[in-house]
Amino acid sequence: MEWKSVLLQIYDYLIVATKDGHICSANGEGAAFPDNISAYKTINELEIKLFTEGVYSQIETGLEKQVFRQTTWMGLDVLTTVFKDQNHFYFAYTHLVPSYIEREKTESIDFKSSSFIVNSQAMQEVASKLQKVAAVGVTVLLLGESGVGKEMAAKTIHRIGNRADKPFVSINCGAIPENLLESELFGFVDGAFTGAKRGGVEGKFRQAHTGILFLDEVGELSLSLQVKILRALEERVITPIGSSQSYPVDIQVVAATNRPLEEAVAKGEFREDLYYRLNVVPVMIPPLRDRVEEIPSLIQHFIQKFNARYHKEISFSPDALDYLCLQPWPGNIRELENTVDRLIVLSNDSVITSSLIEQIIPPKFPSRVTSPMISQLMPLQEAVEMVEEELITMAMDQYKSVKLASNILGISQPTMSRKYKKIREMQNNGVGQLSKRRILEEQLNKHLRSITVVTAVTISPEEVRNAMKDTANAALQAPLSQKFTAIHQQEGGIKWVYVFQMQPDGKVLHVAASNDFVIEPGEEYIGPPEMMKVIYEAFKGKSGVTPLYEDEYGVWKSSAAPLYDEFGQIIAIIGFDYSEEYVNSELQRLSKQLNITL
Repeated sequence: MEWKSVLLQIYDYLIVATKDGHICSANGEGAAFPDNISAYKTINELEIKLFTEGVYSQIETGLEKQVFRQTTWMGLDVLTTVFKDQNHFYFAYTHLVPSYIEREKTESIDFKSSSFIVNSQAMQEVASKLQKVAAVGVTVLLLGESGVGKEMAAKTIHRIGNRADKPFVSINCGAIPENLLESELFGFVDGAFTGAKRGGVEGKFRQAHTGILFLDEVGELSLSLQVKILRALEERVITPIGSSQSYPVDIQVVAATNRPLEEAVAKGEFREDLYYRLNVVPVMIPPLRDRVEEIPSLIQHFIQKFNARYHKEISFSPDALDYLCLQPWPGNIRELENTVDRLIVLSNDSVITSSLIEQIIPPKFPSRVTSPMISQLMPLQEAVEMVEEELITMAMDQYKSVKLASNILGISQPTMSRKYKKIREMQNNGVGQLSKRRILEEQLNKHLRSITVVTAVTISPEEVRNAMKDTANAALQAPLSQKFTAIHQQEGGIKWVYVFQMQPDGKVLHVAASNDFVIEPGEEYIGPPEMMKVIYEAFKGKSGVTPLYEDEYGVWKSSAAPLYDEFGQIIAIIGFDYSEEYVNSELQRLSKQLNITL
């Protein structure tokens, strides 16, 4: 086992297994690996639980060293190096740090020693801002919903800044009555008012001198008190109540609010000048639902905290962590902390499972309501594919984890991984705006194709056969022409609707169309290659849509679908022409609906 001690000095984690896959030992530490990894008996069992795709079955027996890249169900990238000797496999793992963390490495601060968890890109950006404002002592406005950790962020600014050895003074502006808040902030002298404490009070501003003053819930300040705070911030001088003497204060001000102060300013509830004085560097702390990947780390932190407090040794099973990650947490971190506290207090078992949590906390899975993607009839399979893609994308945007997304959608993890990989490949197929336009055009093509297919079903074979008997007889074509003209008038964007037939020699002839079609019934149609390709495909039974093409009449996008008789034989095709202006307007509409900016 000499290899073991050598490899542990190089890699984050090492698993030694026999040739038939039974785990002999597991050592190391890293964010990608659970604490209970030793519970797994075989490498195959471990890989199914840990990674989206295993490598044990891919090992080539003739090679002494092989390297694979794997992804955990929580989205962490791992480089796996497999060594082998005569009797064992050595699985050596290295956690690959995401690129956004690499960019911040040169200026990173160790946040591990506090409760300020930084495991997501969103919070990494917050941490970077906190470090910068802590270094210079600038005024900071912390924004975010109640319970996201604004006070913890303020304490982190104090801990990592150049005022770390100076006072950190906090006051909740919404928790103290207005008539007492002024004296709490600025202090008072002996005899300043009836009931004043003998000897007076220094006040929070003076207590924070040389350090940090944290004004929590600053949006709750009254207008009269806002004036006095503005003066103190501008002049850095305060005067206690009942005193004629002023005191200079050297403080860094960190304010926090869960109110949209811009709206409060517009309503006249918050002074505009104070808002700009506080809003020097705003830092938005995202809600817990936007950083789901941090929930397991937060839970582990709270487990340690409450185990120590209650002298217990309780842990959470992986399925319990998954269950908690799928909850909406409207109260954010504060609600999560209280939930872990409650579970540890009420649990009679040493391991808390999802079934136990369900008994104490009923599930409340979040739902997102969006405008429906499908606004027109289309083939059912296309509708299923569109809805599936939307749901998978929504789930991954919400949970950022294949494992959690598969749980919420009720499909297996391998299926979720395969489908999401396909969606990402489609979305990444191209560069910049071209790629975005291709995605939108694909959605538009589905819509146009569905209109053509549905319309084809409504066309009577008898009407088509009658029109094909004699293309010079306007009376025979009238039923189709009238129907197509009505469609043209009802459906915005359609320039022409028409029916073509194919002769035995392969010629394509015009049969009937809406008013003002550019060629006469019975004439041969010869169009650009893009159009002819879709027409011939339709005669083979496949509906289709052209890209934008140009002919002598303008720039168009066209769709075509087969027309069948009672016996399932193709007797003609139906086509629609759409103008370039219509296509561009539809792409803009889809870009807003799908939140893709062109």
